[in-house]
Formats: sequence, structure tokens, C-alpha cells
Amino acid sequence: MTSVFQRALGADFDRLHPALRRRFGVDGDTDLGCVGSGVMDRIWRGPVFTAPFLRLGALRHVLFPETGVDIPFTIENWAYTDSYGRPTLTFVRTFDVAAHRRRRFDATMAWSPRRRVLIDYLGTHQHLAVELHLGVDAAGALTIRSGAQRFRGGVPCPAALSGEANLREWYDDRAGRFRIEVSVANPRFGPIFGYSGSFTVGYVPSGEAPVPAAVRPLRENPGD
Repeated sequence: MTSVFQRALGADFDRLHPALRRRFGVDGDTDLGCVGSGVMDRIWRGPVFTAPFLRLGALRHVLFPETGVDIPFTIENWAYTDSYGRPTLTFVRTFDVAAHRRRRFDATMAWSPRRRVLIDYLGTHQHLAVELHLGVDAAGALTIRSGAQRFRGGVPCPAALSGEANLREWYDDRAGRFRIEVSVANPRFGPIFGYSGSFTVGYVPSGEAPVPAAVRPLRENPGD
């Protein structure tokens, strides 16, 4: 099975740094999963009025209101075919924001053959579907910018409720670590949430273990 990132990037996939090519080449055939751990140097959020919305999102593992520095972090990417027959890759991020509190930010990325685009289904119930626009910069880093957003059933998300996400992930050869920067902003209200840090990864070969049930969404969005 061709990885969802290779489908989305096409020929540009080969321009990624070799470490990113393996990481985003997880397709369920050679590598079933890629599990990383590290530290977020900083997690931030926007003005105080954004906190209630972030708390609401935390109920379904979509963003959260806590901030901090040097936050332990894990990321789980597992490849599988979802119940609608789409090649899918999990993005389950767990942040140890306090001694006895963890926050998760869940997404499953599925390739849409009809629309020829990678769709990011957010949260435990995939209420929101976000089109992703991928690129590779001159340093071989992966860049992702969010596009059109739709609620379950295909209803467009109003601009006032939307968040434009930007991500850059690259490999630091000197440190031997992946580095990532993520920011989410609203076109009207400005910056909402973001984080930056680094991590290392290990790979789970295909056939060695099943995809953990805990990383799968509780409900899948059929998309459109």
C-alpha cells in the first residue's frame, strides 16, 4: 500500500530528507507504525478568550488550553485501511502537561481518491474534516497548510470557527532528532494554539503487532 503522504506529495516525496521519507512512508506493508517520543520546548495558546474553546476541544482530543515549556511528548503514527476502504495514518499526540494530567490531540489522515487530496479527520469522533496542502521546502522539510474545512455531513465550517494550521517538520542531522513547529490561527481572532519541539522515533514492522485500538477514532467520518 502506498503511504498517504506519498500519494499526496507525488514526485515531491523524493525531495524529503531520507529520515522523513521513511517516517512518512509508513504504509502498513513494510512499517506498520512509527512511534516517537521527545519534548515540546514550548506549548502556547492565544489570548485568554481562546481558553474556553480550547477546553471544549479537549473533550474530543482536539487542542487543549494548557501551556508550558519542556513538556514530555509522544506521537503515534499507525497505518491501516479504515472501514470505508481508505488508506489511513493516525496522528495521536500525547502531551504530559502536568504531573497528573495528559492531553491528547488526535487525528487520522486519509487519502481521498475522488478529491485527490489528503484529509485530516480531527478528534475522537472525526467531527471536522480538513483538507491538507503539502509541500517540501529547499531543506527537505515537510510543510503542511490546512485548507477547506467541513463538519460531518459535508457542511462547510464558518470562517469564524475555523483554524488555519501550519506545520513544518524537519530532521536535524547534527542532533539526530526530528524537529517540529505547529501553529493554529483564526483569520479573525489571530493566533490560537501552537507548539514546537523535537523527538526521536522507532518503527514497528508490519506483522509484529496489531494497530492499537486506542489510536483509532471512536467513530469514522465517511467524508464526501
